[in-house]
Amino acid sequence: MEPTKTDLRRDDLRKRLIDLAEVQIARGGVVSLKARDLAVQAGCALGAIYNVFDDIPALVMQVNVRTFARLGLAAQEAQGLDALGQAYLQFATGNFHLWRALFDLPPGPVPDWYQAALDSVFALIEGPIRRSFPELSAVDQALMVRGLFASVHGIVLLGLQGPGLPEPPPDVARMVSLILREIEN
Repeated sequence: MEPTKTDLRRDDLRKRLIDLAEVQIARGGVVSLKARDLAVQAGCALGAIYNVFDDIPALVMQVNVRTFARLGLAAQEAQGLDALGQAYLQFATGNFHLWRALFDLPPGPVPDWYQAALDSVFALIEGPIRRSFPELSAVDQALMVRGLFASVHGIVLLGLQGPGLPEPPPDVARMVSLILREIEN
């Protein structure tokens, strides 16, 4: 069945809203994302946003899926855990507000498509973990992947906290390297 004109207009509005939200989040974080501003920028009624998305967090999740994909591209060339950690730090530094938005969702379950996007980032870590810890069960390797991600994320987050968009202190990259090199050996 061919899409109707209404379907096409709705899809166009959906894409425009995601694009506009991405720009707003990149500039000022999730807190800067205001439905009224989006409606003005998109040239639509405020209610039209809620005809396309259930709420603003649903729109943020769409932006985040794009960010997960960009993070995956930034890290896919990395060879080994240390290189992955450095790629993660560089991505977070260069895309601070979009990166922070990945973790600024309300608590609770996320849709399967969102979890799949997050899992694609974890998949980058799975190979090095399997090579470094072949004796672990698949369940423990999966836990190691998530634990390692949480550890590096915590170091990066604490290193980048502060006013404005700080450059990470040199010790942040070094901390990431020290931990990841030890794990890999």
